Amino acid sequence: MKYHNIFYRFLIDETGATAIEYAVIIALIAGGIISAAGSLGVAISGKFETAAESTGEAAADP
Repeated sequence: MKYHNIFYRFLIDETGATAIEYAVIIALIAGGIISAAGSLGVAISGKFETAAESTGEAAADP
């Protein structure tokens, strides 16, 4: 009977469910931020390359 009570209490206990839900939400938000930062980095890199090429051409013309 003692094992039955322990098992029953384990099944109805939901104290960790909220913490797990918050962890999943935080992981999804972090993944979104990381992917957005990666995309933004590629876009900014392209803009800097274009600017560098433009200034290089302007500096070459006297």
